[in-house]
Amino acid sequence: GKRKRSNTSVLYDSDESQDSDILVRKVFAKRRCIMDEDDSSEEQQPDEACPTDSVSTRKQKVFAKLKELARKRVTRRSCSSANWEDSNSEAEIEEEPLCHLPLTPTESSETDSDSMEDFIVEEDEDDDNDDDNNTEHIKSENQPQQKQLNMSIPRCDHYVHFKRIVKAFLINAIDDTFLSSLYDGTRQKKYAQDMLLSLHYLDDRFIQPRLENLIARSRWKDRYKERVDCYPDVHIILKNPENMSCQACELKRHCKFNVLLSGRLYNSKTLKADDFMSNDKQVLKVGTVCANRTRVYHNLKHFKYKLYVDCSSVAGSDGVEDEPVKDTVERLFSHLEESGWIQKRYNRLEDCMDDADNFQEEK
Repeated sequence: GKRKRSNTSVLYDSDESQDSDILVRKVFAKRRCIMDEDDSSEEQQPDEACPTDSVSTRKQKVFAKLKELARKRVTRRSCSSANWEDSNSEAEIEEEPLCHLPLTPTESSETDSDSMEDFIVEEDEDDDNDDDNNTEHIKSENQPQQKQLNMSIPRCDHYVHFKRIVKAFLINAIDDTFLSSLYDGTRQKKYAQDMLLSLHYLDDRFIQPRLENLIARSRWKDRYKERVDCYPDVHIILKNPENMSCQACELKRHCKFNVLLSGRLYNSKTLKADDFMSNDKQVLKVGTVCANRTRVYHNLKHFKYKLYVDCSSVAGSDGVEDEPVKDTVERLFSHLEESGWIQKRYNRLEDCMDDADNFQEEK
């Protein structure tokens, strides 16, 4: 049968923890209080016999008793506890209960934060814990700095990104599989990974956020946006004004511009052009605001492709033959950089971005 409790058993509160270990730790944490205040406790009788003991002497006695209880706890862990069960527990406690000291009602309602380990700790263990805490504190202080350092590693000057892109386009102009091998992960050397990083930087940092902002602030219909996206060439021509529905936003406007879209569709990553319906053209009548937005949006949307076309023209006009691709690219790149060609294209990119950033709100 179950073991019956004696009159000196632990007093339980309805909110008491279910963990017997935590219960014992509460006794230890509050042991001094028991000695001073509870006259009915059997455990404190030896202490009351010596009321003249100093505070330090009482602390030493408590320390000795706690160490003895800790030793008993270790030796009793191997014992079975199947016959003991807490009346307030919702599940069986699998560990053998320790020799509980009487608790006062006040102590039984204390939180679970006090533990025996707070009192019985060897000096070496305390030092080790201090070292661990110091190490964790230093690590926590260094984490923001390390994170900031890691974030700065892939970052470099915008013009450096741009020069990498020009060099990648020169290589692809000679070997038209280069860009596709970058994106499919075939090339893993550092120079190739740097070029891929810069290409993503151009798309994700320079171009795409501004395109999305231009569209979000417009009233363009999806059909018109898709047409502007598909054709790399645009001509905006001033015509006789007409009061009609703008073919960009489909609102009644004073339309006086024709937007002429043409050119071959191309892959946005590999930049390979599609010959399907290469001569197709679209002419759309739009208002003044939509015409200006079309110019700004189109210049930025197709800037990368236009840059590649320019690089291909440079590589195609080079008359040197039977030269390794690397040597050809380095020679062409050095010439473009020294002549200011690369800087000029970069300035054009900045102008496109500024136009997008400063474009007026839709009226």
